[in-house]
Parts: sequence; structure tokens; C-alpha cells
Amino acid sequence: MEHTFCYNPESAVVTTTKGKVRGYVYDNISIFKGIPYAKAERFHAPEPMDPWDNVLEATSYGFVCPLLDSESKPNGELMVPHRYWVMNENCQNLNVWTPACDGTKRPVLVWLHGGGYEAGSAIEQIAYEGENMCRIGQVVVVSVNHRLNILGYCDLSAFGKEYENSGNAGTADIVAALQWVHDNIEAFGGDPANVTVFGQSGGGAKVTTLLQTPAADGLFAKGINMSGVIGPVLADAEGSGEDMVRAMMAELKIEDVKELEKVPYAALADAYKKVKPQLAAEGKNVGCKPFPNAYYVGTPEKHGFRQESSQVPMMIGSVFGEFTSFAPTTYRRDQLTAEEGEAMVKEFFGEEQAAELLPLFQAAYPERNPVDLLVLDFVFRSPEKEYIEKRSALNECTYAYLFNQDLPVDGGRTPWHCSDIPYVFHNTELVPVTQDPGVTEKLENQIFESVMAFARTGCPDNDTIPHWPASSADTENTMVFDSDTKLRPDFDKELMPLFTKYMGPIFMKNMQRMMGNVQH
Repeated sequence: MEHTFCYNPESAVVTTTKGKVRGYVYDNISIFKGIPYAKAERFHAPEPMDPWDNVLEATSYGFVCPLLDSESKPNGELMVPHRYWVMNENCQNLNVWTPACDGTKRPVLVWLHGGGYEAGSAIEQIAYEGENMCRIGQVVVVSVNHRLNILGYCDLSAFGKEYENSGNAGTADIVAALQWVHDNIEAFGGDPANVTVFGQSGGGAKVTTLLQTPAADGLFAKGINMSGVIGPVLADAEGSGEDMVRAMMAELKIEDVKELEKVPYAALADAYKKVKPQLAAEGKNVGCKPFPNAYYVGTPEKHGFRQESSQVPMMIGSVFGEFTSFAPTTYRRDQLTAEEGEAMVKEFFGEEQAAELLPLFQAAYPERNPVDLLVLDFVFRSPEKEYIEKRSALNECTYAYLFNQDLPVDGGRTPWHCSDIPYVFHNTELVPVTQDPGVTEKLENQIFESVMAFARTGCPDNDTIPHWPASSADTENTMVFDSDTKLRPDFDKELMPLFTKYMGPIFMKNMQRMMGNVQH
């Protein structure tokens, strides 16, 4: 196909509340990169940007938040393709893709990246690109950078009122970005009253964090939590951060907490990494996670869902293998009979436990070789099921899903953490490992159209899939997306508690091996 491009003083120029921004037009999509939505001093709350007089160039991605650790060598790019970018603390910026800056009120989707609360960026994964979602779905797409790790989640509240919410500075950045969307997105062709926040892994957890943050009320209408209910893995920081801060100050040989605001980031990060292990072993607050206080209520698992946000429609789900699918296996699944797979399960668990698990697994996943039980996820799926049950008791707009499509690696690999992202963004063309003739196009269309339907109406039902009702406190109506997408109510209700009981202790001993050496 022929492509079109336009960059001139008359095209893709929008007047925001702080001044004009200029992007470019590519194939009739107006694209803006690196628009600042706030500014902030280290450890302090974000503040509005100062107005600018000239037209602000918005054709380059903005800074991403500095990371605690930098990989010495990229790895795992086949499974989760990445991009790396310039890091700087002044990272409060966002990107916008829109069909037209015409005042038309289109649905808006705001992407919150993964990486827990301490890593990642708005452009880190190639699949985060918003162009296809914008063009095919005729929606406005926004992706957000914000403060992470000790820059975004370090509790200094013991040192004075100016630091009272430093433990949630990263979340405050996201709220500031949503406020920018509320105030400006209509000029970009979006509807400020129809904003869906969506994210995967840490990004999904951030959706939940926003639901538990009163300052975010009214700034979004719907949420999609992809692999972001992870129980204790992303639990809140608890207790005062004073010990952590004093330990960093001692390591840096400084006496005034204000000096922490000026220490070069690399030195700050090194000091943190040195003191963290001992403090963590003592059960102290080591930051890098949201901090319950007057600003943030805390996780719903511990504090309950806020009544004020309980009616926000949600799509919640995960993928079959998550972390376990990163680890290479010692066998080729495409060369393994069902009998051989069953024997491997019996060897792994023992005859007695295997006898309990195998019938339940085969009832839940009749299409799978029994050996796949060995890489079934429970770290996400178990707390997610409880989350869905409790939230469904409050409303009639909680929708459950599971991504169950194997991918063509080593004769077929069960889906891993992040593997559903290209389908959601309609970006499988950018991720080679998604290619499966006769399957990819249909599945991508089903998932994408479900997300678009949800963004438009708050219900994911659409013509490409079976009817998808909301879950209830009694029934989890799970849409299982794969080559034969089906609604499967309570399909793993009996399996998951027993599997969690038996696999839990084994997984915790071997978590690093099971996760593999893959960035995600």
C-alpha cells in the first residue's frame, strides 16, 4: 500500500490549555509524541506545566523514567520485543494517536505500561505502538510515562508535610496525566467523558490503584486489567519508609533529607540497592510500590473495593502460562503423546496428587496435552479469580477473560506474560512470534473488537465472539480466547484451588528458573 505523510505548520497543530503542540500526520493518523502533562521536583507532587508561547514540537518521544537496573545485554527479544530510550527524571509526558483533531468525541484509551511500579516505559514494548488501534478502531490512544521506583514510590512522609505523598508520586503523575486528558483530549478528537484506562502486568495493577485513589474519580469511565492482579507480588508497601530513607542517607553520607533531592540518580539508585536487601529481610518498607495513606486507600484485597468506583466497568484477565511459559522445556510438546505427558505429570507431582489434578485439568482444558499442567499459571489466576468474584458482587459490569493461544516457539509454547498485548493493540504484524496461519488474524480481530466494544460501551460483546455476559458473585463467565474462542463459565473453578495448593511450594522454590531470563 502507498503511505502518506504530512508535516507542516497547518497540519496536526492543536491548542492545549498550556499552548500549541505540533505533531505530524501519517496515513491520515495525527501523531503527537512527548507532550508534557506536568512537572515535578524529586519526591514532590506533580504541578501543572507553565504555559508556553511558541508551538511545542511533539514529534519525538519524551524522556522515560530512569531505571534501577540496566541490562548489560538485551535478552528475550524474540518473545517480548523491546525498545530502549533516553532516561531522565523529567519524564511526565504522554503520546497521542488520533484519527483527526476535529472535535469529534471518540472513545479514548489511555495505556499504562508494565514493569511493576519500578520499570518499563510508555514505548518500551514494540507492541505498545498506538497507530493501528487508532486507525482500525477509530479511537484516540494515549500512552503515559510517569515516575517509577524510588522516584515515584519512596515514602519520606516522616520528614515533613512536603513529602506527605512521596510514596505515591508515580500514581499522582498518572492522575495528572488523566487530568490533562480530561482537559485537552476533546481538541484531539476524543471524548473526555469516555476514557478507558488499560494496562498489563504493573500497568494492570495501576488500573486497580487508580480505582482505589479518590483523586482519580471521574477522570476515567472504564478499566482493563491485563495480568495485573498478582496478589502479594505487587502488594502495597507497608509501614513507614523512614528507615529506608535514613539508610540511604547514611550510605550516601548526607545528613539533610533535602540533599536527597539533588543526589545524582545513579548514586541514589546504587545506595538504594545496597540497603534494600537487609531492610526487606527485616520486613521494612522498601518502596517501589504504592503506599496506603490519605491519598491512596490500598489494595482491594486488603482494604476492600471503594464504593465510589465500584460501578466502573472492568475487563479482567490473564494468560495460560504467564511467568512459567518463559522457561524452556526439556521436551517438544508437538512430539509428545497424551500418555507421555500424563506420565511426566505423575513423575513431577507423584501418583496421588497427579490422580487428583489430571481429571480436573483435562476437564478445564480438554484441548491440551496433560503435560501443560506443569506450566499452568496460578500466581495470577488464583488472586484474579478472587478479585473477579468480589468485584462482581458489587456490580453487573465485570468481565473475565483468559488468553489461551499457544505460540509457534519450539514446536508450540504455552502463552507467556505479555503475549496477549499485540492482539489488544492490533499489532501482531509487529511481533513475528505471533504469526500462526489461519489463527492469528481471526484471534486478533476477536480480541481487538472486544476491546473496542468495551471502550465504546462498557460491554465487550460483539459479533466476532460468542455472547459474553458479565460475571456474578456466583459465576465467573470467562471468555477463553484461542483458536476456538468460547465462553466457559467457571471452567477452572475446581482445578485452580487444588493446583495452587500443590504447585505453590514447588513454584516458590523454582520461581527464577520458571520465569526464565526474559525481560517483560
